[in-house]
Amino acid sequence: MAYKITEECINCGACEPECPNQAITAGDEIYIIDPAKCTECVGHHDASQCAAVCPVDCCIPDPDHKETREELMAKFHKLKGGA
Repeated sequence: MAYKITEECINCGACEPECPNQAITAGDEIYIIDPAKCTECVGHHDASQCAAVCPVDCCIPDPDHKETREELMAKFHKLKGGA
């Protein structure tokens, strides 16, 4: 499933440069993750990088965007211009 950033976000910006899919952007008050681009870092890393660097643990799995590992890998390939 894609990740989301909760309202606990302190707008520090640590997550944005860590996202290999450029799925994270600055919102008005907190950073936002585009679920269409978020692959939980599948295809790039063993763990979600936004969650790994977040100092307040506000990058969490989004229950509204559940996906299997296979679906995330397919999204990764589509984003990278593959199959």
